[in-house]
Amino acid sequence: MISVRESLRIVRSRIEKACERSGRDPANIKLIGVTKGVSVEKILEALDEGLVDIGENYVQEAKKKWEFLRERNVIWHMIGHIQTNKAKYVPHIFSYVHSIDRLRILELLNVPNKPLKVLFQMNLAGEETKSGIRSEEELFDILKKAKDMKNIEPIGLMIIPPYSPEPENSRPHFRKLREILYIANERLAMNMTELSMGMSQDFEVAIEEGATMLRIGTAIFGERR
Repeated sequence: MISVRESLRIVRSRIEKACERSGRDPANIKLIGVTKGVSVEKILEALDEGLVDIGENYVQEAKKKWEFLRERNVIWHMIGHIQTNKAKYVPHIFSYVHSIDRLRILELLNVPNKPLKVLFQMNLAGEETKSGIRSEEELFDILKKAKDMKNIEPIGLMIIPPYSPEPENSRPHFRKLREILYIANERLAMNMTELSMGMSQDFEVAIEEGATMLRIGTAIFGERR
Protein backbone atom coordinates (compact mmCIF):
# COMPACT_ATOMS: atom_id res chain seq x y z
CA MET A 1 0.00 0.00 0.00
CA ILE A 2 1.30 3.43 -0.93
CA SER A 3 2.47 5.61 1.97
CA VAL A 4 1.12 9.04 2.90
CA ARG A 5 4.52 10.52 2.06
CA GLU A 6 4.47 9.06 -1.45
CA SER A 7 0.82 10.02 -2.01
CA LEU A 8 1.64 13.60 -1.04
CA ARG A 9 4.55 13.68 -3.49
CA ILE A 10 2.27 12.40 -6.27
CA VAL A 11 -0.38 15.05 -5.51
CA ARG A 12 2.24 17.80 -5.55
CA SER A 13 3.53 16.54 -8.88
CA ARG A 14 0.01 16.60 -10.33
CA ILE A 15 -0.45 20.15 -9.03
CA GLU A 16 2.78 21.25 -10.70
CA LYS A 17 1.76 19.67 -14.01
CA ALA A 18 -1.69 21.26 -13.89
CA CYS A 19 -0.08 24.63 -13.17
CA GLU A 20 2.31 24.16 -16.07
CA ARG A 21 -0.61 23.47 -18.42
CA SER A 22 -2.44 26.54 -17.10
CA GLY A 23 0.51 28.93 -17.04
CA ARG A 24 0.25 29.27 -13.27
CA ASP A 25 2.81 29.30 -10.46
CA PRO A 26 2.39 26.39 -7.98
CA ALA A 27 3.63 28.73 -5.25
CA ASN A 28 0.31 30.59 -5.55
CA ILE A 29 -1.72 27.50 -4.64
CA LYS A 30 -2.20 26.40 -1.04
CA LEU A 31 -2.54 22.64 -0.55
CA ILE A 32 -4.78 21.81 2.39
CA GLY A 33 -4.69 18.22 3.63
CA VAL A 34 -8.23 17.22 4.66
CA THR A 35 -7.93 15.04 7.75
CA LYS A 36 -11.52 14.08 8.59
CA GLY A 37 -11.30 10.56 10.00
CA VAL A 38 -7.50 10.48 9.58
CA SER A 39 -5.29 9.31 12.45
CA VAL A 40 -2.74 11.61 14.08
CA GLU A 41 -0.03 9.15 12.95
CA LYS A 42 -0.93 9.69 9.30
CA ILE A 43 -1.14 13.44 9.79
CA LEU A 44 2.35 13.44 11.32
CA GLU A 45 3.64 11.56 8.30
CA ALA A 46 2.27 14.29 6.03
CA LEU A 47 3.68 17.05 8.25
CA ASP A 48 7.09 15.39 8.11
CA GLU A 49 6.81 15.53 4.32
CA GLY A 50 6.28 19.31 4.53
CA LEU A 51 2.51 19.67 4.64
CA VAL A 52 1.59 22.72 6.72
CA ASP A 53 -2.13 23.35 6.14
CA ILE A 54 -4.71 20.99 7.66
CA GLY A 55 -8.46 21.08 7.01
CA GLU A 56 -11.02 19.69 9.45
CA ASN A 57 -14.77 19.26 9.04
CA TYR A 58 -15.78 18.91 12.67
CA VAL A 59 -14.84 21.14 15.60
CA GLN A 60 -14.82 18.29 18.13
CA GLU A 61 -12.45 16.17 16.03
CA ALA A 62 -10.20 19.17 15.41
CA LYS A 63 -9.99 19.94 19.14
CA LYS A 64 -8.61 16.46 19.88
CA LYS A 65 -6.03 16.60 17.09
CA TRP A 66 -5.04 20.16 17.97
CA GLU A 67 -4.04 18.97 21.44
CA PHE A 68 -1.69 16.38 19.94
CA LEU A 69 -0.26 18.68 17.27
CA ARG A 70 -0.11 22.04 19.03
CA GLU A 71 3.70 21.97 19.13
CA ARG A 72 3.91 21.42 15.37
CA ASN A 73 3.88 24.12 12.70
CA VAL A 74 0.27 23.57 11.60
CA ILE A 75 -2.14 26.07 10.06
CA TRP A 76 -5.71 24.95 10.76
CA HIS A 77 -8.57 25.42 8.30
CA MET A 78 -12.22 24.88 9.24
CA ILE A 79 -13.85 23.54 6.09
CA GLY A 80 -17.08 22.02 7.45
CA HIS A 81 -20.46 23.32 8.49
CA ILE A 82 -20.30 25.16 11.83
CA GLN A 83 -23.02 24.64 14.42
CA THR A 84 -23.84 27.68 16.53
CA ASN A 85 -23.05 25.83 19.78
CA LYS A 86 -19.56 24.93 18.50
CA ALA A 87 -18.68 28.33 17.03
CA LYS A 88 -17.03 29.60 20.22
CA TYR A 89 -14.20 27.06 19.85
CA VAL A 90 -13.35 27.95 16.26
CA PRO A 91 -11.27 31.15 16.76
CA HIS A 92 -9.08 29.39 19.32
CA ILE A 93 -8.05 26.59 16.94
CA PHE A 94 -8.38 27.80 13.37
CA SER A 95 -6.71 30.53 11.32
CA TYR A 96 -9.04 30.11 8.33
CA VAL A 97 -12.74 29.32 7.99
CA HIS A 98 -13.90 28.27 4.50
CA SER A 99 -17.54 27.54 5.25
CA ILE A 100 -19.32 30.77 6.20
CA ASP A 101 -22.91 30.43 4.99
CA ARG A 102 -24.91 32.74 7.26
CA LEU A 103 -24.50 35.98 9.14
CA ARG A 104 -25.17 34.51 12.59
CA ILE A 105 -22.06 32.30 12.43
CA LEU A 106 -19.96 35.24 11.32
CA GLU A 107 -21.14 37.26 14.31
CA LEU A 108 -20.25 34.43 16.70
CA LEU A 109 -16.75 34.15 15.18
CA ASN A 110 -16.01 37.88 15.52
CA VAL A 111 -14.09 37.46 18.77
CA PRO A 112 -11.71 40.14 20.15
CA ASN A 113 -8.01 39.38 19.66
CA LYS A 114 -8.78 36.26 17.61
CA PRO A 115 -8.58 37.39 13.98
CA LEU A 116 -9.92 35.00 11.37
CA LYS A 117 -9.53 34.84 7.62
CA VAL A 118 -12.86 33.72 6.21
CA LEU A 119 -14.27 32.43 2.96
CA PHE A 120 -17.95 32.22 2.06
CA GLN A 121 -19.37 28.91 0.91
CA MET A 122 -21.59 29.01 -2.15
CA ASN A 123 -24.16 26.35 -3.04
CA LEU A 124 -24.65 27.27 -6.67
CA ALA A 125 -26.37 23.98 -7.55
CA GLY A 126 -28.95 24.47 -4.80
CA GLU A 127 -28.31 21.02 -3.34
CA GLU A 128 -30.58 20.38 -0.37
CA THR A 129 -28.04 18.21 1.44
CA LYS A 130 -25.30 20.85 1.36
CA SER A 131 -24.82 24.09 3.21
CA GLY A 132 -23.95 27.28 1.41
CA ILE A 133 -25.18 30.62 0.18
CA ARG A 134 -27.45 30.17 -2.82
CA SER A 135 -27.53 33.58 -4.48
CA GLU A 136 -25.18 36.42 -5.27
CA GLU A 137 -27.45 38.95 -3.57
CA GLU A 138 -27.46 36.93 -0.35
CA LEU A 139 -23.67 36.77 -0.53
CA PHE A 140 -23.35 40.53 -1.08
CA ASP A 141 -25.60 41.26 1.90
CA ILE A 142 -23.38 39.17 4.19
CA LEU A 143 -20.18 40.62 2.74
CA LYS A 144 -21.35 44.19 3.43
CA LYS A 145 -21.66 43.33 7.11
CA ALA A 146 -18.45 41.28 7.20
CA LYS A 147 -16.45 44.27 5.99
CA ASP A 148 -17.24 46.11 9.23
CA MET A 149 -16.30 43.29 11.60
CA LYS A 150 -13.06 44.08 13.36
CA ASN A 151 -11.74 40.53 13.75
CA ILE A 152 -13.04 39.10 10.46
CA GLU A 153 -11.07 39.33 7.22
CA PRO A 154 -13.07 38.25 4.15
CA ILE A 155 -10.58 36.71 1.72
CA GLY A 156 -12.60 34.68 -0.78
CA LEU A 157 -15.19 32.08 -1.74
CA MET A 158 -15.52 28.31 -1.44
CA ILE A 159 -17.56 25.69 -3.26
CA ILE A 160 -18.25 21.95 -3.17
CA PRO A 161 -19.74 21.06 -6.58
CA PRO A 162 -22.20 18.17 -6.97
CA TYR A 163 -20.23 14.93 -6.84
CA SER A 164 -19.35 13.42 -10.19
CA PRO A 165 -16.73 10.84 -11.19
CA GLU A 166 -16.10 13.04 -14.22
CA PRO A 167 -13.90 16.03 -13.21
CA GLU A 168 -15.06 18.12 -16.16
CA ASN A 169 -18.55 18.29 -14.66
CA SER A 170 -17.13 20.50 -11.90
CA ARG A 171 -15.71 23.06 -14.32
CA PRO A 172 -18.85 25.23 -14.77
CA HIS A 173 -19.21 25.52 -10.98
CA PHE A 174 -15.57 26.54 -10.54
CA ARG A 175 -15.83 29.05 -13.37
CA LYS A 176 -19.01 30.58 -11.95
CA LEU A 177 -17.42 30.93 -8.50
CA ARG A 178 -14.49 32.83 -10.04
CA GLU A 179 -16.93 35.16 -11.81
CA ILE A 180 -18.85 35.82 -8.57
CA LEU A 181 -15.60 36.66 -6.76
CA TYR A 182 -14.78 39.22 -9.45
CA ILE A 183 -18.27 40.75 -9.29
CA ALA A 184 -18.20 40.91 -5.48
CA ASN A 185 -14.85 42.70 -5.49
CA GLU A 186 -16.05 45.18 -8.09
CA ARG A 187 -19.43 45.91 -6.54
CA LEU A 188 -18.27 46.14 -2.91
CA ALA A 189 -14.80 47.62 -3.46
CA MET A 190 -13.16 44.57 -1.91
CA ASN A 191 -9.93 42.75 -2.67
CA MET A 192 -10.72 39.11 -2.00
CA THR A 193 -8.25 36.82 -3.77
CA GLU A 194 -8.92 33.25 -2.62
CA LEU A 195 -10.91 30.54 -4.38
CA SER A 196 -11.18 27.39 -2.26
CA MET A 197 -12.22 24.80 -4.80
CA GLY A 198 -11.01 21.43 -5.96
CA MET A 199 -10.84 18.14 -4.09
CA SER A 200 -9.23 14.75 -4.78
CA GLN A 201 -11.38 13.97 -7.83
CA ASP A 202 -11.28 17.34 -9.58
CA PHE A 203 -8.43 19.52 -8.29
CA GLU A 204 -6.63 19.71 -11.64
CA VAL A 205 -9.72 21.21 -13.28
CA ALA A 206 -10.00 23.60 -10.32
CA ILE A 207 -6.43 24.77 -10.89
CA GLU A 208 -7.24 25.45 -14.54
CA GLU A 209 -10.19 27.58 -13.41
CA GLY A 210 -8.22 29.66 -10.91
CA ALA A 211 -8.26 27.78 -7.59
CA THR A 212 -5.89 29.17 -4.98
CA MET A 213 -6.75 26.66 -2.23
CA LEU A 214 -7.16 22.92 -2.78
CA ARG A 215 -8.86 20.72 -0.16
CA ILE A 216 -7.46 17.23 -0.71
CA GLY A 217 -8.05 14.25 1.56
CA THR A 218 -8.41 10.85 -0.10
CA ALA A 219 -5.62 11.41 -2.66
CA ILE A 220 -3.19 12.02 0.22
CA PHE A 221 -4.46 9.89 3.10
CA GLY A 222 -6.41 7.16 1.31
CA GLU A 223 -10.02 6.13 1.80
CA ARG A 224 -11.55 6.74 5.22
CA ARG A 225 -12.81 3.86 7.25
